[in-house]
Amino acid sequence: MGRYLSETVESVLRNIRPGDEYFIIDGNSTDNSLSVIGKYESLITGWISEKDSGYADALAKGFGFAKGEYLCWVNSGDLLLEGALEKARTALQDTNADLVFGDDVLIDEGGMVLQVTNGHAADLRKAMLYAGWSPLQESCFWTRSIYEQVGGINPNIRYAADYDLFLRMSIAGRCQYLPIIFGAFRRHNGQLSMAKMAVYKAERIKCRARELAALRMAPLRHLIKAYYWLKVRWRVRLQATKSSMNDLVGKPVREVPCQYAHSGLGSRHDI
Repeated sequence: MGRYLSETVESVLRNIRPGDEYFIIDGNSTDNSLSVIGKYESLITGWISEKDSGYADALAKGFGFAKGEYLCWVNSGDLLLEGALEKARTALQDTNADLVFGDDVLIDEGGMVLQVTNGHAADLRKAMLYAGWSPLQESCFWTRSIYEQVGGINPNIRYAADYDLFLRMSIAGRCQYLPIIFGAFRRHNGQLSMAKMAVYKAERIKCRARELAALRMAPLRHLIKAYYWLKVRWRVRLQATKSSMNDLVGKPVREVPCQYAHSGLGSRHDI
């Protein structure tokens, strides 16, 4: 991911203010990632490069270093839009939520906007628990207290650790959707999330089953799951037909600041 790393780092640096922390966790890369990180060493809080057991293991290390009140992460290749952290910080303070989540843009390898993605869920816990839905990771921000309360990210989950973390936080805390485009998710060849989709779905099912079993509502479980699955599926189908109406499609992502979303949003998530 070295070819996209500078864009990712610079998108974060444009967002941070004095007192913010920024750690880069590298999994002993053999491409040009280390030379890219070296260019920014004086501008970030810290970095490491060492072998890990997967992305969740790397994230656990990064969050272990961080001391701040609010947390988030950005995967290499993805971006924060300018102004995202300030809007997220303000929202967490004003709403008293434990986790806020919003919308994003889907971009191609060259950084052109393909789609604006709707991250809305009126009740995040129910959408995740019963429909298998997940918020858009690069547009999620949460408090350290809720992260620690649920035990942090599970480094033993290989592909669906983000889903598992957001699921546990949605059950334990107060979550608030914001109609704001916070970040950009890049679609590229060889994408791990696409290549391992079957494994991801299997892990997601296990996470949901664990939490559903804890609720002890077996007689109603299948009816509730069917209701929310159909509800979210219908919304995805309806909104996907409107995605071409959005005037951000076709623009370079560098020209798209963090902003309030409007109508014509599609969804990239497969429920």
